[in-house]
Amino acid sequence: MAVDPLIELRDVNKHFGELHVLQDINLTVGRGEVVVVIGPSGSGKSTLCRAINRLETIESGSITIDGRPLPEEGKGLARLRAEVGMVFQSFNLFAHKTVLDNVSLAQLKVRKRKKDEADRRSRELLERVGLAAHADKFPAQLSGGQQQRVAIARALAMDPKALLFDEPTSALDPEMINEVLEVMQQLARDGMTMVVVTHEMGFARSAANRVVFMSDGCVVEDRTPEDFFTNPTSDRAKDFLSKILKH
Repeated sequence: MAVDPLIELRDVNKHFGELHVLQDINLTVGRGEVVVVIGPSGSGKSTLCRAINRLETIESGSITIDGRPLPEEGKGLARLRAEVGMVFQSFNLFAHKTVLDNVSLAQLKVRKRKKDEADRRSRELLERVGLAAHADKFPAQLSGGQQQRVAIARALAMDPKALLFDEPTSALDPEMINEVLEVMQQLARDGMTMVVVTHEMGFARSAANRVVFMSDGCVVEDRTPEDFFTNPTSDRAKDFLSKILKH
């Protein structure tokens, strides 16, 4: 159990039709922890990540954020999504808005900041992710890696307590992956609470406090990176690692 839990899932279940995609999930993420969720395709990783932000509803069990139950809908849900930001595979930027406006928009709508305050904060964050010079460009003028860094800046602009990443590098060309992972590693060093669904084993080794391995909708292992990668205890994890690390 984490000393200072920020995200807690208890006995969480979810079905898609006949598929039991989350099976009695119990998971605690402590404040300042980086938890990397890995596993084969279809294991429930992304559904788990999306459930924490209530982009997927659950059928039973409970999810609490900073001691508060996950709200069903309305303003409480909007506040939750401001406090628990999410970065997706696809960047979800507004094509007709500049980079600066993409980062500022939710600050204006949800945080109710004045435009000059929001733009100032946006420029600070674009500097942080190495994109200050691109503030006035449109998303189509950026590479995939740059667009994903804009998406990270946009999530940070809400001053979240935690960030969720759903395979943030899977849509990127190989040469663009590292520029996104470097930003994420810096966030980890800065103490941001993060839940990261990824296939990037190097990131899991270097940045994670814990590695959660899922298979068939279940949490099979929840261990430190060193323990998981050097001495997995389950046959499913051993088989997964033998395939993904064989090169």
